[in-house]
Amino acid sequence: MIIAFQQTTIGRVAVAECGGAITNLCFGMDTLPQQAEIGETELTREAFRQIDAYLAGELRLFSVPVAPAGTPFMQRVWEILRTIPYGTTLTYRDVAVAAGNPLATRAVGMANNRNPVPIFIPCHRVIGSNGALVGYRGGLGLKKRLLELERGIMSR
Repeated sequence: MIIAFQQTTIGRVAVAECGGAITNLCFGMDTLPQQAEIGETELTREAFRQIDAYLAGELRLFSVPVAPAGTPFMQRVWEILRTIPYGTTLTYRDVAVAAGNPLATRAVGMANNRNPVPIFIPCHRVIGSNGALVGYRGGLGLKKRLLELERGIMSR
């Protein structure tokens, strides 16, 4: 696994690649994968190019391959998250229903929390049933900022 770092408009971000896919995106305060070697690859450079374009409001859909590790249920949730359109949100219950278990809202929350590639898999687009912003590994301020960016509220 190769991990690269870059300063972005949302702070320091790390992106890890293994086997030709992005496996981790880490914010400044996250624990880095232990087995990672610091370096850079063509794929990590492309991942950062896409992150920068997204944060500039110029990219709505990521095309880098991702390979997040997780349970089959987590994988199902992450696939659902990838279908949430740019600038829109779903509730944890909406995602649980889409995953086939309307009672699994807590499990959906745990899958969101353990999403190893936030932003690429847009877990920030999942909100509480009352419309409140709840739970985001990068912090609620970043979640709000990403949603505002997608809704065109922030000045670029």
